[in-house]
Formats: sequence, structure tokens, C-alpha cells
Amino acid sequence: MPTQITNRISQLVQISETRLLIVLSVVVGVATALGAVGFIRLIEYFNSVFFGFTDQILVTAVGFADWGGYKVWLPLIPMIGGLLVGPIVYRYASEAKGHGVPEVMNSVARLGGIIRPRVAVAKTIASAICIGSGGSAGREGPIVQIGSALGSTVGQLFRMSGDRVKVLVGCGAAAGISAVFNAPIAGVIFSLEIILGDFSQRTFAPVIISSVVASAVSHAFLGNHPAFAVPEYALVSPWEIPLYCLMGVAVGALAVAFTRTLDRFEDFFDDLRVANWTKPALGGLLLGILAIFFPQVLADGYHTISLVLHGNMAVWLMVILVLVKMVGTSLTLGSGNSGGIFAPSLFMGAVAGGAFGVLMNWLLPGSTASPGAYALVGMAAMVAGTTHAPITAMLIIFEMTGDYRIILPLMVAVVFASLVAGKLFSQSIYTAKLVKRGIDIREGKDVSVLRSHRVREVMDTNFETIHASTSLLDIFRRIEHSHESYFVVERADGRLKGVISFQDIRNLLTQHDLDYLVIAQDLVAPDTAVLYTSDDLETAQRLFGLKGFVLLPVVDKNFPDRVVGVVRREELTDYYNRRLLETLRN
Repeated sequence: MPTQITNRISQLVQISETRLLIVLSVVVGVATALGAVGFIRLIEYFNSVFFGFTDQILVTAVGFADWGGYKVWLPLIPMIGGLLVGPIVYRYASEAKGHGVPEVMNSVARLGGIIRPRVAVAKTIASAICIGSGGSAGREGPIVQIGSALGSTVGQLFRMSGDRVKVLVGCGAAAGISAVFNAPIAGVIFSLEIILGDFSQRTFAPVIISSVVASAVSHAFLGNHPAFAVPEYALVSPWEIPLYCLMGVAVGALAVAFTRTLDRFEDFFDDLRVANWTKPALGGLLLGILAIFFPQVLADGYHTISLVLHGNMAVWLMVILVLVKMVGTSLTLGSGNSGGIFAPSLFMGAVAGGAFGVLMNWLLPGSTASPGAYALVGMAAMVAGTTHAPITAMLIIFEMTGDYRIILPLMVAVVFASLVAGKLFSQSIYTAKLVKRGIDIREGKDVSVLRSHRVREVMDTNFETIHASTSLLDIFRRIEHSHESYFVVERADGRLKGVISFQDIRNLLTQHDLDYLVIAQDLVAPDTAVLYTSDDLETAQRLFGLKGFVLLPVVDKNFPDRVVGVVRREELTDYYNRRLLETLRN
């Protein structure tokens, strides 16, 4: 039935599948924006339930609200939230567990973009309960997964090909970031840089359209204003740049500490011998105990971030909150509760950067910006360090604040944070979770599958060669009677000279005066790359992406000038997909 609908639509409006993809990207953008608005409203509703109505019940039941100035009943609220979330994520949709983005990445890289429709419903309810009850988590992971699930559902409904379903998943991810954070540019880059790993034109256009549409729709409901009201900041002196670089290094190390801490807490709760559905409640209870003494740890912490940006927090408290938020978020998400890591990363980056700014103001009075400027830059540096996505981090802070004046410090801090984080730990906070399951995703591919197979398994030993002295006219005759568009060029002694393609020489078609003056060796690309039979397929895939080739010659290490076969990019992709299906069945 959906196929008939698609065909009927195409016939009525004479629309190609590519144009239909653009139309569907608009649909995904609208649906995700409405989903984001509903998600935000649901968080507000559960927050009023847990910290209004529930608060009153607990006070009545316990008989007193405070003890020595502390709300001793506070741990019960996130615990109750965890009790409600547990059955949803462990019995209804396990993909809703944790921060969600790794599951989207896995679906794009290994499952053809297929995400169960129920995930959108489960993630919406579970994350709204978690954040509304004070869980230390953010909105971005849930809305990315919600938008991606909507995109996947639309693609499946219209029986789109696997590649196009993936694009629609990316559209949903971009639309989610755009709608929730009022950051359409960052939404696009997030989707292309993290989710799809693909900046080609075929993905770029639909993702941009979806992000723009989502932003426009969300403005109608939520208004058009930055997520944070930022005071005026400026670079006081060019000599401050090294200070921001130093802060980037420190925050990059802090980002790795957060990634590893969350990883350890996930292992701890996975190994804990209690019913799985009760684990989020236990995490909520422990988080609540922390919140008795440091209530700033609850929820996304945006109010605390605003205080830091305006310089209204003591330095000792900022230092403590870095560690408290790290533990609180790890308890929340590590126990299986549902939420994102973006807001906690912003929180930790803000307080760490603010504390660093206070120190610099004390050491170099009058020569440095206010601590709030360092807090703002620290937010971007922390996001870059945890996600390994510096462009996304830079753009999203810029769009969330609407402040361009701090862009230079922002750029250098983000670069140093991502470099240090990548050096200390090769995995991002998103990919670390997948690597534990034996899945290594980079650039939209499962690298573990590519690494386990060699070039010799996929190379074709039947390929066409052209002698280096063949004239241009004869080359065109060969192309005319051949199915190939790429040819290996060999010298008289059979050694490799290079590769030529029809694309490279088609501009010579009408220049008949060159028919016998130009020969094959004159047309060989100067940067011809080769593969060895012992290379793994990750190396081949990286070379194809780096050079933009369609065909690569294969040589043996013992005879590096002798071509023994060729690898075609299309055949490599087909081979990868077949092997991937085998791993999924086993």
C-alpha cells in the first residue's frame, strides 16, 4: 500500500524519487519540530508534577520539609522517576536507554537507517519523566533520537532505499537540534559530522531543508531567542589567546574524564545483580542524595549555567560542581535512565571555564576578560572534547548565545580541547558505548567489519589495461567499446604507470588535433594511489573517500609495480553490506 501511494504521488505531480526525498525532508522537519515542542511541554508538565504535586505529598507523608536546612526527602523524587522509566526502557524499547545518539549512529552505519517507530514514543515519555523528575541529563540526545526515529519511520512508510532512509534519519537529527536549541546551522553540521559522516550534496540539501523548516516551526511555538542571555564579552588582549588555548587543553582532559566516568558507571550498573527495571530508580536515589547538598546537579542545569555566565557563583562551588555534575550525570545515564549528555557537558564546561576565568583574573588583573567569557568558551570546549565534533561545538554555542564577539577564543579552545581529548582517548562519548559492543563506527561505517577483511577478498582480477604509448584516438575507441570508465595504464615492461578515466579526458573529445600527439602516459593522474593485497578494507574505504576515485589498482608488496587486480568503490560497498548482514545474523 505505501509503495502504491508513493507511485501515485509520483505520477500525479511528476516527481522523481530525489524530489520526493526533498518533500519528505520537509515533512520530517515539521514532524520533528512539533515533536520537540511536545517534548519540551511534557518535560515542563512532569517537572510540575514531581516538584509541585509530588513535593507536597512527600512533605505531608514525611511530616517535615527540611532537616537542618536540607530537604531529606529529595532523593525520593528522582527515584520515583526512575521507577517509571525503568519498565519503559527495559521492557518496551531498550533503544531508549541512555543518551540515545549511539543507537542512531548504529542504525545508520549497520541497519540501513531502520529505527523502530515505537522508539520515538518511548524516548519522549522516558526522557520527559527523567528530566522532569530531576534526572541529570539534557534534551538533545532524546530529541535527536526522536527526530531520527520519525525520519526513519517516514522513509520506511514510503519504501525508500536504505541510503535515502539514512538521509531522512539525518534530517530528523538535524531538525531536532535545530528545534530544541534554536540552532539550525549547528543542527545540520551535527547530523553530517556525527550521525551520517557524509558531507556530499545528496545528503546536504535535504538535511539543510529539514533543519530550516524545524527552526521556523519551533519559532512559531517557542519564540525566536537565544538559549542563554549572554552579557557583553570581548577579547581584552591578543595575549589572552594562549590562556584560552591552555583552558582548551584542561577542558579536553576533563571531557575524557567525563567519558570514562560514564563508561565505568554503565559497566557498574550492567554488572549489578538486581532487576534491570529497578536500576534507574537506584541511580535516581543516589543522584537525589547528591542533590540534598548540591541541588544544582538536578535536571539540565541551565539556570546554574546562566548564573556562571553572569559571574554570580563562588569559585569554590564551581570547582565542586564540575565533579558533582560528572558523577550525577553518570549515575543518571549509567543506570539506564533516559536523557542526553549535551546539557551536562555545557554545565561542566561552564563551571570549569568560569573557575579558570576567576583564576586568570586573579593572576592577571585588568588583562583578561570576565570569568563569564571563559565559562562561555569552556562550554564549547567541553562539547568538542566529549563529542569529538569541534565544528558542531563551535557553531552550537555561537547560535545558542547569538554572540559573535567571542568567536576567536571559541575557535582555539575548541581545537585544543578536541585534539587533547582525541589524543587521550580515541573514542567520543557517543562511540565509546558502541565499541564495548564490538562496533567501531567512523564516517558512517562499522570499521570493525572493514578491518576484519582484506583487499584480496574484494579485488577483481579481470580488468582492462592500456599501454602507456596508446594514442588519444585509440583510447577513445577503447572507451567506446568498453563498459569501463577507468583504465590501468602500464608501461612496455608491464609495470604500473597510473590510472586514467573518461571523466579526466572527456574535455579532449573535440580536440582532434591531439588525436596522435597525446598518449596515455600524458593523461595519467599524478597522484595515483595503490592498494596492497594485504591492506584491510578500512584503508581502501579511506583512500576512496580521500581521493574521490572510483577504481584503485592493487599490487603485491613483493612486486609493487605489478598490478594484480583492481578494487571498485561500488563493489567495496556491496561487499561491506554483505559482510555486515552476516555479522548481524550471527
